[in-house]
Amino acid sequence: MEKYYIVDSSILPDVLDKVIEARALLQNGKVKQVSEAVKQVGISRGTYYKYKDYVFLPDKGMSSRKAVISLMLHHDKGILSEVLSVMSKANANILTINQNIPIHDWASVVLSFDMSEMNVSIDELLQNLKECRGVTNLQLLAVE
Repeated sequence: MEKYYIVDSSILPDVLDKVIEARALLQNGKVKQVSEAVKQVGISRGTYYKYKDYVFLPDKGMSSRKAVISLMLHHDKGILSEVLSVMSKANANILTINQNIPIHDWASVVLSFDMSEMNVSIDELLQNLKECRGVTNLQLLAVE
């Protein structure tokens, strides 16, 4: 089971700050390629790819916290409804739902949601979603 923490950056390796800085350069369009970004901040491409999906800065205002998850849903009636029900019970506010057509009875779904008013931790929400019928390959893609 994955766990998420809020940690003071002073106890973490400097490389994590540099990964976040490199990602910001790419997102802001200041550089076009990963190789440019990592060279500018002074880390290797391997380091960037190792950590890029695992380190995030908290939202500055913290009044609205957003997250994005992806999951595979079996193509059975009511499974997406069950997932949305679990999210509703956790008081997660769904912002977007992107679902692809089922291939071999499995559909890829990406959900973005506001988690600022959730009544459970993100860890608990993810665990509850993993326990839903017909859900597999659940991943937390981003947290803001």
